[in-house]
Amino acid sequence: MEERLCPECGTPLRGRLDKKFCSDMCRNNFNNKINSDANNLVRNINNILRKNRRILQELLTGEKTTVSRQKLLDKGFNFAYHTNSHVTRNNHTYLFFYEFGYFLLDNGMVLIVKRNQE
Repeated sequence: MEERLCPECGTPLRGRLDKKFCSDMCRNNFNNKINSDANNLVRNINNILRKNRRILQELLTGEKTTVSRQKLLDKGFNFAYHTNSHVTRNNHTYLFFYEFGYFLLDNGMVLIVKRNQE
């Protein structure tokens, strides 16, 4: 019978015939290596979303606040990502990061709002 080896560390496998790894640590390491690219992408996007949400939350004073687009950029805001959008009756699109959102005004300003939790 052919000797089976752990795909992570190369240790000979003992026990069940369908056993694939010598330990939980080897199984976890093997799967983490396979999934690391996808995990890193998701982790990086989530970090951007959290940072954008934090920036909007920190700048929002009251129900609505208007700030310059440059101020958001200076704080590290990334306009490429958002969690959801909302189109008003006037056909204005608000982009949201969870409950905090913004609307780009014509004059280089940004209107920041917080969605009411219903």
